[in-house]
Amino acid sequence: MTAVETPTALPRRDGLLRRALRDPVAVVCLVILGLVIAASIAAPLLTDHDPARSVLADTLAPLSGAHPLGGDGVGRDVLARLLYGGRTSLVGGTIAVLVAFAVGAPLGLVSGFYRGWFDAVAGWIVNVIMAVPAIIVMLVVMAAVSQDLNVAMAVLGVIMAPMVFRLIRASVLAVREELYVDAARVSGLGDARIMRRHILPVVVAPSVIQATQVFALAIGIQAGLAFLGLGKASQASWGAMLNDAFTNVYNEPMLLVWPGLAMGLTILSSSLLGNAVRDALGTSQPRGAVVRRKAAPPRTAPREAAPAAAPSPDRLLTVENLRVVYGEKTVVDGVSLTVSRGEVLGLVGESGSGKSQTAFSVLGLLPYEADVTADRLVFDGKELLSLDLAAINALRGRGIGYIPQEPMSNLDPCFRIGFQLVEPMRKHLGLSRAEARTKALELLARVGIPDPERVFTSYPHQISGGMAQRVLIAGAVSCDPELLIADEPTTALDVTVQAEVLDLMRSLQQEREMGMILVTHDFGVVADICDRVTVMQQGRIVETAPAGQIFASPEHAYTRMLLDSTLEGGPARGALGVPTKPLKPLKPLKSLKEMTS
Repeated sequence: MTAVETPTALPRRDGLLRRALRDPVAVVCLVILGLVIAASIAAPLLTDHDPARSVLADTLAPLSGAHPLGGDGVGRDVLARLLYGGRTSLVGGTIAVLVAFAVGAPLGLVSGFYRGWFDAVAGWIVNVIMAVPAIIVMLVVMAAVSQDLNVAMAVLGVIMAPMVFRLIRASVLAVREELYVDAARVSGLGDARIMRRHILPVVVAPSVIQATQVFALAIGIQAGLAFLGLGKASQASWGAMLNDAFTNVYNEPMLLVWPGLAMGLTILSSSLLGNAVRDALGTSQPRGAVVRRKAAPPRTAPREAAPAAAPSPDRLLTVENLRVVYGEKTVVDGVSLTVSRGEVLGLVGESGSGKSQTAFSVLGLLPYEADVTADRLVFDGKELLSLDLAAINALRGRGIGYIPQEPMSNLDPCFRIGFQLVEPMRKHLGLSRAEARTKALELLARVGIPDPERVFTSYPHQISGGMAQRVLIAGAVSCDPELLIADEPTTALDVTVQAEVLDLMRSLQQEREMGMILVTHDFGVVADICDRVTVMQQGRIVETAPAGQIFASPEHAYTRMLLDSTLEGGPARGALGVPTKPLKPLKPLKSLKEMTS
C-alpha cells in the first residue's frame, strides 16, 4: 500500500465566514453594504425630514446643518431621500432575487436531475419567458396593477428566472453524471437526499454569483424605471433622485453625485462580495465532468410474464433474455444468467462486450434512452423491471452492493470519507450516528486500513487509490447486501494492491455468504476468485461453465482466443538492453573550429 502524506491544513465547511474575512476586498464590501443597509434601516433616526415633503423655500438649498446634503429641485431634503431611497432599492433588489430563485431554482434542479419530459416542458416555458420584452411587461403590469416599484421588481424576478434556471440546470447536469452520485444511488440513498447532499453543494457557488448579479441588475433597472418617472410619487428612490438631478444638472451638479455614488458602491460591493464568497466556498466554477450517462430508471417495454419453474431457494439473481437497446444499436442481446447465494460469478469479455451494461441493468443505472427488456430480471423474488424508483432505491445498498472500477471518482470530494460511509448505514440499518461511526471504523479496519481514524476524517484526495478502493469495498458491504456487483475493481491498482484487494473481497464474500458478480477481462482475477464464469462477446453470452472447466477445456473459440491472449505460460523474453555484440567506441567530438571549417 502506497504511503500517503497527511496535509497540514484540512478544509472545513464551517470556516466559510472566516475564510471570506481573510480577503480584504470582501471585508471592504461587507463594510460598505453593512453601512448602506444600516443607514437605510435607521433612516428615521438619522433624519427628521420626510423624503416626500416639499418646501419651496428649500429648493436647491445649499449644504447646511438643517440639510446636510442640501435640497433638491422641489425643496425636498436630499439626505432623507438618499436614506429612504436606499430602502426602496435594497428591498426591490431582494424581491427580484427571491422571486427569480423561487421560480428558477426548483425548475432547474428538477429539470437537470430528471431530464425527460419535464426538462422539455420547462425549457419551452423558459424560452417563452425569455422571448417576452421585459421592459414592456413591467410597464404593462405597473399600469394595470400598481405603480409600486416593488411590484415591478417581482415581475422582473419572474423575467430573470430563466437565467437562474439555465445556470442551475447546467450545474446539475455537470455533476449528476459523476460516479460518486451513482455510488450514492447504488448505496440506496433517495433522490431527495442525493440532491441535498451531493447536488446542492455544487450549485451553491455559481448561485451566489448569479444572485449578486441579479441583485445588482435589479437595482439598476429599478433606478431606470424611477428615472423615467414611473413609480409612486411618495416612494423615494435613487432613480427618482437622478431624474431630479439631471433636470438641475447645470444649477446644482452635486445632486448627481449622492445617488450615483450610493448606487455604484452598492452594485460594485455586492458583485465583489459574491466573488469573495464563491472563492471561500473553494471553487471558482461548477465542478463536473463530461456527461457520460443519464442516471435515471430505465424505461421498460411492455412484456408478458412467461411461465417458469419455481426457482431454487438458493437462487439470488435470475436474468433471462435481457436486451439493452440504444436507438438502433443493441448492446446486450438475449443475456441469461443466474447467481446463487455464496457464489461468485465471473462476467468476462473484452471491452465493449456488454459486461457493464448487463451489471447496470441489474442496478437500474442505465440511461433513460436505454430500452431494457427481459423475460425475467428477478432479485431475491422481486421483479426488478416492475419496481418503481422508490423501491429500487430501497433495494440498493441493503440488497445489492456495488464496487466501481474508478475509486477516486466515486467518492464525493465535498465530504469526508466517514460521512460517506455513515449516511447509508443510518438510512438502511437505522443506526444512530455513534453506532454507524463505530461500525464504519470497524469496517475500515477489517478491509486492512492501518489507521481507520485518520482515513475516517480524511477527504478523498488525502488517501491513495488503493485505500480509496478499500473504502469503497467497506462501503459496499456496510449495509450487509446479499448480492455484490464488482465492476473491474482492481483495474486501476498495481499488482501487489490487486492481490490484497482480491484476498479481501474473497474473505468478505465467504464470511458474509454473499452472491457476487465480478465484471472483469482479467482471467488471472477469474482464476483467483470465481466459482463460475460467463463469457460475453458483442452483447451475447457464448459460454458458461465452472471456472476449472473454462481453463481446462474451453468449448467456444472466443473463450480459447481470450485464454490464448494471456501472457501466463508463454515463453520468457530475453533480457532487454543487452547488446549481442560489442559496441563500437564513440568518436571524439569535433571542436567548434573543425565543425565550422
